[in-house]
Amino acid sequence: MTVKEYLSTLVLWLFLLTIKASLGDDELKLTNGTGPCSGRVEIKHEDQWGTVCDGDWNREDAEVVCKQVGCGSAVQALNRAPFGEGSGPTWLYRLECHGNESALWNCPHAGWGAFTCPHYFDVGVICSGFSGLHLSGGDTACSGHLKIKQGETWTTVCYSYIDFNSASVICNELSCGQAVDVLRGAHIEEVHEFIWQEEFHCVGNETHLGHCPRILPHSKACSHDAYVLCSGYGGYRLANGSTRCSGRVELLHGGSWGTLCDYSWNFPAANALCQHLDCGVALSIPNGQSFGKGNGSFWNGTFSCYKNGSYSGGCSVSVLDQNECPAGNDARVMCSGCPGSRLVNGTTCSGIVEIRHGDTWGTLCHSHWNLKAASVLCYQLNCGYAKSIQTGNSFVDGNGPIWRDAFYCEGTETCLWDCAQVTLGNPTCSAKEVANVVCSGLAESLRLSDGQSRCDGRVEVSLNGVWGRVLDDDWNIKDAHVVCRQLQCGIAKRAYYLPRSERGFGPVGLRSVQCDGNESQLGLCKTSHFPALPTGVAEDVGVICSESWQVRLVNGTKRCAGRVEFYHDGIWGTICDDHWDLSDANVVCRQLGCGYAIKALGSAHYGEGSGQIWLDDVNCTGSESNLWACPSRPWGHHNCQHKEDAGVLCSEFLALRLVNGSDCAGRLEVFYNGTWGSICSNRMSQLTAVTVCKHLNCGDGGEIERDFEYGRGSGPTWLDYIECTEQHSSLWQCQSDPWNPHSCDNRAEETHISCTGRKGMTPATFTECPNSTSCSDREKLRVVGGEDLCSGRVEIWNQGSWGTICDDYWDVADANVVCRQLGCGSAVSALSEAAFGEGTGPIWLEKVHCKGTELSLWDCPSKPLLSKNCDHKEDAAVDCSGVTETTASSTTAASPRRSVTDNMRVSTPVILCIILAALLCLILAILAGQIQRARAQQRGSRLSYDPFNEAVYEEIDYKLMKEQQGMSGLSEIPPLPENNLEGGYDDVTEAPGPKDDSISGQNDQEITGVSEECDRNKDSWKDWSPNVPRNRPSQAQRDLSPALEDMGYDDIEELGQ
Repeated sequence: MTVKEYLSTLVLWLFLLTIKASLGDDELKLTNGTGPCSGRVEIKHEDQWGTVCDGDWNREDAEVVCKQVGCGSAVQALNRAPFGEGSGPTWLYRLECHGNESALWNCPHAGWGAFTCPHYFDVGVICSGFSGLHLSGGDTACSGHLKIKQGETWTTVCYSYIDFNSASVICNELSCGQAVDVLRGAHIEEVHEFIWQEEFHCVGNETHLGHCPRILPHSKACSHDAYVLCSGYGGYRLANGSTRCSGRVELLHGGSWGTLCDYSWNFPAANALCQHLDCGVALSIPNGQSFGKGNGSFWNGTFSCYKNGSYSGGCSVSVLDQNECPAGNDARVMCSGCPGSRLVNGTTCSGIVEIRHGDTWGTLCHSHWNLKAASVLCYQLNCGYAKSIQTGNSFVDGNGPIWRDAFYCEGTETCLWDCAQVTLGNPTCSAKEVANVVCSGLAESLRLSDGQSRCDGRVEVSLNGVWGRVLDDDWNIKDAHVVCRQLQCGIAKRAYYLPRSERGFGPVGLRSVQCDGNESQLGLCKTSHFPALPTGVAEDVGVICSESWQVRLVNGTKRCAGRVEFYHDGIWGTICDDHWDLSDANVVCRQLGCGYAIKALGSAHYGEGSGQIWLDDVNCTGSESNLWACPSRPWGHHNCQHKEDAGVLCSEFLALRLVNGSDCAGRLEVFYNGTWGSICSNRMSQLTAVTVCKHLNCGDGGEIERDFEYGRGSGPTWLDYIECTEQHSSLWQCQSDPWNPHSCDNRAEETHISCTGRKGMTPATFTECPNSTSCSDREKLRVVGGEDLCSGRVEIWNQGSWGTICDDYWDVADANVVCRQLGCGSAVSALSEAAFGEGTGPIWLEKVHCKGTELSLWDCPSKPLLSKNCDHKEDAAVDCSGVTETTASSTTAASPRRSVTDNMRVSTPVILCIILAALLCLILAILAGQIQRARAQQRGSRLSYDPFNEAVYEEIDYKLMKEQQGMSGLSEIPPLPENNLEGGYDDVTEAPGPKDDSISGQNDQEITGVSEECDRNKDSWKDWSPNVPRNRPSQAQRDLSPALEDMGYDDIEELGQ
């Protein structure tokens, strides 16, 4: 570059810099608003004022503007020229601010003047105008003169500039509860601060004072400042409990949390607080310092404050020193933790059922309401069990919408929302067809817990609102009869003491119950009340009532399909498929609320069960109300094996798929009433498409395709007008029109969906039993993290994924069942606290209560984990012996062999020992032959040695000795046992023969000992082989059913059948 060119470039650069400097910096202002902190946004650029065009103008963009002009935070981002049309260029368009930029032009945008925009698209903002507020000079932090911070200066607000609605917003923003009053404060002449220049016109529901509309006052008159008085209660919470619904009661007052002193604390107040916190109802008020000591102040107040029939925080409050509240008097409560359901228009324990979706309460449709679900609701409300759900005009009609949810409960759930819930396709209801329930109430404060139904389990009674155990040294069938009668559970079938591993904890309600058997309630028997009796004095008692019978479907992918299992006498068992037909299956489907039977399946279509086979040759007409009303063989009498277990497919079985594309893209179809059909797309939102994708495990995103590339369906069009919300995790929970095979007007309305995710992305180890209908109990159990296949963290397959088991009550009895089911012998130890590392995924079970004799972990009583009581640091584990038992009692099948691979871990030393033993036997055999030959020669030449003849003589001597022993009354040789095992193995034990002392000397004993050792080595080699022959029982043997399995209970009495 020449000197001339260089100088020319330098001059041009200096010239442009001079022009830039003369134009000045960019500026921003708000114009034409009600004050300095509201108006049209204008920018000065290149020495010319212009506007900002609306292109996705939002709160983040407005936030930058408000901070840039020193007006606090953004209240509103407005478009379409709310403060009039501007003039000049439109400098900026399509800003993408994050809210933390220092100037508006620092946000990403399309460029200065990149788009010419009509001025009726000019944007505006309303800013709060201040950055803080507080009350000063009052008795507490929740009362005083109102001060607002504008910029860096605190200003005083005139009394005439705010009203009660504005005071309500101020109290709420300061966490000071509700507004009590707005008073005239100090005379304005006495205030030596700047005066706030705008009037507030709040509605009262705003979250911040800056969000309220403001105008310039019509009059400049300002005689006094504003003094605001708030109630002081800013909120309630439960602290230091195991869940958010239990703990020590704390109040928020003036921004500070303090413990509530319980001078007036009682059970009704605790119950009201639980409902106020959306925690269900109060279960108890724990004694002592159950939830620790609070570190803050004590607040003295009464929660039981009502205003117009609703809960209110507007109660007086006073500050106490810690010494003024006696130790242990802090308010405490344990709530049920079951939100979203209640009884209205009746009594505490009876009325119309209401449930909540989001923030909206509504009545529940009666069409799918049943006694099991009603009993769960009564239990949840601490109201006993459901006595009646009959429709009628007993209660005043409810308000709000009528929800069509159907709850399918097993009867052991803690909360109604823990039950399986289906809403999709349910029929509509009128206001006269709402669900109701009459619960037994606390007057009949008796229940059976930790069973498989409400009619079996540990006996518990409620005294003064606290549930306690029943301990007895002489519990019998008469006592059990009274319990079953009071609970309307039929008659008692068994009275028992609980095994040690199942005994409860906590307070004791009754002891030494003595009933005649004809009392209507347990409380009418001779009893002793020992609420404070120490634990372990006597044994917990349990009852199995006749109405504990129930049916379930197992191993299907969803409800309403699976292997039929029956609960009888405290044991789950299966049903044989002999003569199993649609009439029998219809009874099962109707009993479970699953419509009618589509198929009656046999040959263990849904996998083989385990344990007892309860029924055979079932012969229903189809009109029976339950399966046990049908004719059949006597309980437990059958000629079947589990490969003949019966199953059903019911009409209410639901399934979902995408077809004609991939697993995660295609035309949407639902399986209902035994047929696949399409779903119509009318009023379907993207949120519904996302719910479908989540339901199908196809990611968290999805779109409704409009090009119909996945073809047209040919079957019914089952559903239309499906509406899902963010709370729905499954399509079955969404609202829709009722089921109708002609829901679409034409095939163009069919739904086509494309999901963002893809199936098959989970590791291979999580697909061992995916959606399989023939997956056995053994395949659904594994141990992980140990040194081999017989030690590690216990994991089970459920609902399509592996999960762990909580270690609550986990003991050797539970571990024994796991080890035996895995073919790993007996348990060496039952380990807890994630001994083999923490698992991932769900925790499926807690409080497993095996007796140790079960054939499968699925036969053990347990509870699904429904709360946050456990996390993975409490995963249960086992360490098994690795030695498989080869014999068993007549009621327990032989444990399966471990795999060859598993046995090979000890095979090398075993083989070496066998080889060495064989060589030793060979040497000793040769030596024995030499010794025998020498002895024969020593006998003389009168007989030449012949081993065969000598063997004959020895046999004759043996027979003579046997006869002599029999004549002399000596013990006889025991007969061979005839112990036929359930598992198909014959337990054969050889009886020992008598020893012939006349032909055995010291050398003979040594040789015999060696020979026996060789025989044992050979037997051990045979036992090691994985191919163990099995003797199949004859048909006659199959016709003779074995006796019922030992339940592991300490039985007291059992009612004869």
